[in-house]
Amino acid sequence: MTELRRRGREEESLDERESEPTTSGNEAKHDSGNLEPASVDNTPEVLNKALSGLSSRWKNWWVRGILTLAMISFFFLIIYLGPMVLMMIVMGVQIKCFHEIILIGYSVYHSYHLPWFRTLSWYFLLCANYFFYGETVTDTFFALVQREEPLRILSKYHRFISFALYLAGFCMFVLSLVKKHYRLQFYMFGWTHVTLLIVVTQSHLIIHNLFDGMIWFIVPISCVICNDIMAYMFGFFFGRTPLIKLSPKKTWEGFIGGFFSTVLFGALLSYVMSGYKYFVCPYEFNSDANSFTVDCEPSELFQLQDYTIPCLFQSFLGWETVRLYPFQIHSIALSSFASLISPFGGFFASGFKRAFKIKDFADTIPGHGGIMDRFDCQYLMATFVNVYIASFIRGPNPAKLLQQLLALRIDQQLQIFKSLKASLIQKGVLTTGA
Repeated sequence: MTELRRRGREEESLDERESEPTTSGNEAKHDSGNLEPASVDNTPEVLNKALSGLSSRWKNWWVRGILTLAMISFFFLIIYLGPMVLMMIVMGVQIKCFHEIILIGYSVYHSYHLPWFRTLSWYFLLCANYFFYGETVTDTFFALVQREEPLRILSKYHRFISFALYLAGFCMFVLSLVKKHYRLQFYMFGWTHVTLLIVVTQSHLIIHNLFDGMIWFIVPISCVICNDIMAYMFGFFFGRTPLIKLSPKKTWEGFIGGFFSTVLFGALLSYVMSGYKYFVCPYEFNSDANSFTVDCEPSELFQLQDYTIPCLFQSFLGWETVRLYPFQIHSIALSSFASLISPFGGFFASGFKRAFKIKDFADTIPGHGGIMDRFDCQYLMATFVNVYIASFIRGPNPAKLLQQLLALRIDQQLQIFKSLKASLIQKGVLTTGA
């Protein structure tokens, strides 16, 4: 009996060793180093020829600059096309980011031929999107959902359907477990769920912010882009002092220059956009027009107001008051976060890439890496904006509240009416005989 137990322990130990990803001695030596595999140069041939006479440093500067301008132009185009196109682009970016991260996991462990790994990963992505966006559609387009019978049923049982879908994937994962790779399969199960947490949740918050008005989508994203560009410019020309070991090319000069540039840019951009209903109005479904609209009476947040300048600065500036949009004050918080905290999303991504000895998540954009390399800071920013709106901006929405009340039974509506009437009488708004 003792011999059988000893053999059983040896077999279990062997199974665990086989399930661990192999690491060569050379790889172990590079765990804490900066050496990374050389990336494939996917720069367009036209640019390679035009910049062939430049040093690698200046060639990279021009490649990044030209493609950055191209991406900014594309950003302007999708803004012009409207909120619906923006949502579709966000969904496309989400899927590509998920694909890049999952592909890294699959590349690391591909030799083990884990059954259903990629299939289940994409299935869980589908389940997560169904849950998050179903909640958003139900909340934002309540009138439309209640009017259409199929949508009303899906809305009523949305969470149960979401749980049932996830449960099916969970059972498929359990059935796919292979004895020799238990630990490895649970590693990848966790990998998929952390990726969903990082990518799907954050992209859902981006779209949620968009429903409150395009300005809450454009200004934060533009501030991150501005900080990225200006930090690179200041670091390229003036950078001398390293900022963090995870990203050796980042410098204090770039970090500080990016901060002041982004705060100024955020205030100017907010001033321009606050004057247009197209940017400040929520994206809503209009039951009367039977279509989605971006039209409203701008709130006080987007109306010019006079602010008294502190006495200390009045003599210096020569002004006593200044006219600003209140949103410009909020833009200082957004741009400060974009320049001081959001870069840590990039540092996190740098640490992740170094852990797996890769230079970029992918080579989709020459000089920039993959889509995830461009959005590592944006996802952190999206969470902050959503929390900021919920904490300091958003209040009860009378239109949504009325829609929900009208969906109640008659006896429930009467009960609420009586309670509301009694409250108004008590406050002196209504008389007893009203």
